[in-house]
Amino acid sequence: MSLQTLTYQKDKKQFLVLGVLTLSLFVVLILSLSMGAFSIPASKVLYVILDALGLPAGEFSKQESSVLLGIRLPRVLLALMVGGGLGLSGAALQGLFRNPLVEPGLIGVSSGGALFAVVFIVFGNSLPFLGYFGAAGLPLFAFLGGLLNTFLVYKLASQSGKTDISLLILAGVALNALSGALIGLAIFYADDAALRNFTFWSLGDVGGANWQKVGVCFMFILGPIGLILSQYRQLNALAIGENEAFHMGVNVQMVKYILLFCSALIVGTAVSLTGTIGFVGLIVPHLIRLLYGADHKLVLPASFLLGGVLLSLADILARTLVAPAELPIGIITAIIGAPFFIWLIINFKKIRT
Repeated sequence: MSLQTLTYQKDKKQFLVLGVLTLSLFVVLILSLSMGAFSIPASKVLYVILDALGLPAGEFSKQESSVLLGIRLPRVLLALMVGGGLGLSGAALQGLFRNPLVEPGLIGVSSGGALFAVVFIVFGNSLPFLGYFGAAGLPLFAFLGGLLNTFLVYKLASQSGKTDISLLILAGVALNALSGALIGLAIFYADDAALRNFTFWSLGDVGGANWQKVGVCFMFILGPIGLILSQYRQLNALAIGENEAFHMGVNVQMVKYILLFCSALIVGTAVSLTGTIGFVGLIVPHLIRLLYGADHKLVLPASFLLGGVLLSLADILARTLVAPAELPIGIITAIIGAPFFIWLIINFKKIRT
């Protein structure tokens, strides 16, 4: 069989996988828009969206339109972008460090973003200059925290241009603990309202979604997503080894900085808007590699799509399991993710032995 034929078959398989994931995401999004305390038939969901786009549509009530466009659609778009961004960041970091146990929360990105977000929430009113940034202030501040933690972990785990994975995880654990302590110290000075908001926010929540948050999310996440997706060739080269990638013409240090910067921006923005949502960045890329192989041309976009599917499904469960009340979405992802993480560690130990 010729190389051209093998390449064609591989591209065809990747196109099919991405097509199935895209269709699955569309179905889940329609379900998410339909389900909730106020149920809306799927046909009416499509009618409202078509009407909002100025296209011919069937009949629907004003209440259905208000609920869908004012509450459900911003929430669904936020869950999609955050879930997709976390999945993609996890895939990029796992590829960069060549380890399936690496994820944004484990190496301190999420905790750094959470620390700076809490500092902004608690002390923002006493630091007037922060008000100049408007709605962008919180995600920018969270991004700086995630970026700071990421580079600290990277520097602690690196020596002579090489990264020790064991040291990387240990440094992440240490900085997670430090960030947690500093968050506790900041909360000590918070009033009752800020304390209640933080408690729910710390468990992960997309219930407070609005069009302003969606706009901020798209502003800070879309660009980094595009940059990470463009690095699939470099990640495939890095999978062989840093020295080999360098001799293949890859600017290894530049790739590291791009991926760390973009991952910190995505995770920092996600944390500032929805709180800490764990395990998405760990589960999603590992499942993609397990099912379809390690080619980052597929792994990266598939991780974004599956991350959106997973968080959208978690949001549906959060809204319906205890309706009319609502569970924090981070509880759902932790219940799903923690057993998977334990299974992953057990299998990782078997492989090493």
